[in-house]
Amino acid sequence: MSNRAAFLDRDGVINRKASDSRYVTRWQDLRFLPGVAKSIALLNKAGFQVFVVTNQRCVAKRLVTSQALDFIHQQMCRCLAAAGAKVEAVYYCPHEKQPPCSCRKPAPGMLLTAAREHQIDLAASWMIGDSEIDVEAGRNAGCKTVRLLGCYEEARVSADLVARSLLEATYKILQRDKLVAQKPMIELAGTSE
Repeated sequence: MSNRAAFLDRDGVINRKASDSRYVTRWQDLRFLPGVAKSIALLNKAGFQVFVVTNQRCVAKRLVTSQALDFIHQQMCRCLAAAGAKVEAVYYCPHEKQPPCSCRKPAPGMLLTAAREHQIDLAASWMIGDSEIDVEAGRNAGCKTVRLLGCYEEARVSADLVARSLLEATYKILQRDKLVAQKPMIELAGTSE
C-alpha cells in the first residue's frame, strides 16, 4: 500500500470561515463544520495520513502572531484527536500575496514539504479545498483534487471530484480509490453538511 495523504484546506473545509472577509484569530472563534471528525477518522482508517495546508496571511497582516496561530492549530488537532481523528501536521503560509513565495497556495510548497518530511506518494494523495486555488495547489503538487462547493456554486470546476462537504468528499475518495463500498445516496442526502 502506498504512503498516501489527504491534504485539507482549513477555513471552509474543517471550520467555518470568519464572516466579512475576516480571519479566525482566536481558538474561541474556530467552529468545526459538521462531519469533519468523522471524515478524518474515515480517512485515517483507510490508510491516509491527514495534513492541514492553509494560507494564513493574517500573520503577515499582524492580526495574529505565529505563536497564537500555532496554539489554535494545537487545540484544533487535540479536539479532533479526542474524537478519533488524527491530523499528522498543520502547515501554513504566513506570507502576504506579494512578493510571491513558494508556500502560498496555489504554489505547492506546503504539500511538497509535507511529502518530503513524511515520505508521501503525492500521486496517490488528494488535496481537498473550497477554492480553485486549493485545486491548483493540489495539481501543482501532482495530487488528485476535490473541490467543496457552496450551496449556490456551479459544479463547473477543474477538480477531479466535487462535493458539498468534507464527509461527502471522503466517501467519494474512498469509493474512487476502491477503499470502501459505495455509501447509500440516501445517507449522503440526509447529512445537512
